[in-house]
Amino acid sequence: MTNHIHFAYDIKGDGSATALSVDAVGKALRDDNLAWVHLDADHADTRTWLAKELDYLDSFVVTALTADETRPRMVQIGDGVIVILRSVNLNPGAETEDMVSIRLFIDESRIISLQMRDIRAVSEIKTLYEKGRGPKTSADFLSKLISRLVLNFEPALSDLDDLTDDTEEMLLTKADAALRQDTVNIRRKAIKFRRHMAPQREAISQLRMAELDWFPTDKKRDLYESYNNSVRYIEELDAIRERAQIVKDELANVIADRMGKNTYILSVIAAIFLPLGFLTGLLGINIGGIPGVDSPIAFSVFCVFLIAVVAAQVVIFRKLKWF
Repeated sequence: MTNHIHFAYDIKGDGSATALSVDAVGKALRDDNLAWVHLDADHADTRTWLAKELDYLDSFVVTALTADETRPRMVQIGDGVIVILRSVNLNPGAETEDMVSIRLFIDESRIISLQMRDIRAVSEIKTLYEKGRGPKTSADFLSKLISRLVLNFEPALSDLDDLTDDTEEMLLTKADAALRQDTVNIRRKAIKFRRHMAPQREAISQLRMAELDWFPTDKKRDLYESYNNSVRYIEELDAIRERAQIVKDELANVIADRMGKNTYILSVIAAIFLPLGFLTGLLGINIGGIPGVDSPIAFSVFCVFLIAVVAAQVVIFRKLKWF
C-alpha cells in the first residue's frame, strides 16, 4: 500500500476479507459490496485522495475526517454516519491519557477510517479479518470497534484506581509533601480521560438512537452495552478525582498540623528561655552594683536559681495546659 493507505479490504459476508490493491480501492468503495479502507490522517496525500475517490460524498465528510483537531461526536450524513472516537494511547512509551482519535465514515457498503497513531482496536479487527472471523456487516464492524475502544480503556482506569489506592495508603503511613505531586498527577490524568470519555459517551448514545436502515436492533443493544460501560468509567473517573482531592486536602491538613505542632514546641521553648535570657542579660551589663561580684559561689548559686526558674515555669505551663 501507499504511505497514506495503511490497508484496504473487500469484506465477505462470512467474516473473511480479501486485501485490495491501491488501484482497486476506489472502485471497491463505490460498489455495493462492503469494503474497508484505513488511511493515515496525518499524511499530506490523504485529503487529496479522499476528495478524488469519494467525490460522490458530501464535501463535509472529507473536511470532518481530515480536520487537525477533533473531539468525539456522531453526525448522520444521509444513510451514513461520521463517527469520531477516542482510544487510550497504548503505543510504547506513550502516556495512556494522551488519547488518540479514530475518524470514520460508515454506511451500508463502505467503511472509511483514519488514524494518526496506531490504535489497538483497529489492529485487533484487522487480525480477525485475516483469520476469517471479522465483522460481517458495517453495523457489526462499528459495534465491535466501539466495544473494543471502550473495553481497552479499562486497564488504564484500573491502573489509575490502584495508584489512587496507593496514595491513600501512603497518606495514612507516610504523609509528606511528595504526595502532593502524586495527587496532582492523578487528577490530571482523570481530567484528561474524562474530557474525551464524556463526549464519546454522548456520541455512542446518539449513534444508538440514529435511524439507520442498515443498523439492526441487536447491534444497537451492543452499543447500549458500550454506552453503559462508558457511563461507568466516567463515574469511576469522577470518584477518582474526588478521592484525589480528598487526599490532597488531608495532606494539607497533616502538613499544617505538623507545622503547627513544631511552631508550638518552638514557642514553648522560647517562653521557657525568655526569662532566662532576661536575667542573664540583666546581670551581664558589666556595671557596678551587680550582686555576687566578689563571691566565689555566686555563679553556682545563679545557675541553681535559673534551674529553679525553669522548673517553676514547667509547673505553671502544665497547670495552664500549655503542654
